[in-house]
Amino acid sequence: MTRLRVAWLGHKSATGGDGIITYSREITGGLRERGVDVVFFHHAPDLADAQSVVLDAVALSHRLVISRPGTKRMLVDLLRRHEVDVVHVSLSFSSIDFNLPTLCHELGIPIVATFHVPYDTRFSVWRGISAAVYRLYAQALSHCDGVIIFSDVQGRMLSHLGVPERVIRVLPNGVDVDKYTPGPTNKRAEFGAERLFTYIGRLDPEKNVDVLLQAFMDVGPPPSTKLVVVGGGAEKKRLERRFKDPRVIFTGIITDEAERIDILRASDAFFLPSSVEGLSLAMLEAMACGTATVATDVGSDGEALRGAGIVLDPTHLAEELRAAIRLLAETPETCELYGRLARERAVEHFSLASNLDGLIALYQELVAAKSPAARS
Repeated sequence: MTRLRVAWLGHKSATGGDGIITYSREITGGLRERGVDVVFFHHAPDLADAQSVVLDAVALSHRLVISRPGTKRMLVDLLRRHEVDVVHVSLSFSSIDFNLPTLCHELGIPIVATFHVPYDTRFSVWRGISAAVYRLYAQALSHCDGVIIFSDVQGRMLSHLGVPERVIRVLPNGVDVDKYTPGPTNKRAEFGAERLFTYIGRLDPEKNVDVLLQAFMDVGPPPSTKLVVVGGGAEKKRLERRFKDPRVIFTGIITDEAERIDILRASDAFFLPSSVEGLSLAMLEAMACGTATVATDVGSDGEALRGAGIVLDPTHLAEELRAAIRLLAETPETCELYGRLARERAVEHFSLASNLDGLIALYQELVAAKSPAARS
């Protein structure tokens, strides 16, 4: 059988490690291990290598990228030159997102899109913002050959906006459960903690890290109980000024994956108090490491965690965070129980291997459908 050749349009960064960057890194690495040829198109010139192509753009952030004039023509030439079987775009990619389905179909190449845009079904400001983005992308998604989303709820939202059900594929995010595992670590000693709680992610308003930190302080844990906050973002400096306490540790962004795994292994509990999400890879990584996990019931997170962790109502976030922190701080055995349940859930339902199985099956289906034999 001829090896699949995939053009992957996604994000790379040497200084960031949030979910959309991690997704591209893990999936492309996994595809290559499975024997798929992957050409990675991105916007990070400092990370150019023999297996990637850098597209010229103005990157205000990896989530807001303005392609230069002529990028569409350049991309057409590159896709022809690399003779790819499938284009897979991790959305949002750049300002050319909305042109990609037409461009690919003119070349006779199937296009798959993973739609990462977070969502919530409750009435809120964040729901209104995400709903507007869903409407904006709906027409382009409706012309893709495959649209990967993370839950049936998300699928129904897109279907309601006119995206054909036949192209929608529920394929939850996956984590490498052989790499993200429980194990020994000295991080707790490094932080001077007998009990360790953790947040890993962007420090942006919708993540509600300020509410988590205030709830932690309200509970009044002893000096030996620490809350470590890993990540950077718009709120970082404000949070550092507001929560100057020896029990709160801000590490900044940690790009070294092994160090992040060490922190999760050392943690009694992981908290994700977001107002809006898709399906958090950080949460799945914590679960795979056997860390008791607490997350809000937004996006697909509540569905993924329910029965294996503590799911919070975002409309009563502060009080429910205080209750969860108090419970986990006072009963270490509860952390151990939820840690075991979280690990079992991750292995059974959210492994990277299962995600890759589904993805390669989709690629093969689309390639077969465009072959002359399939059309005759």
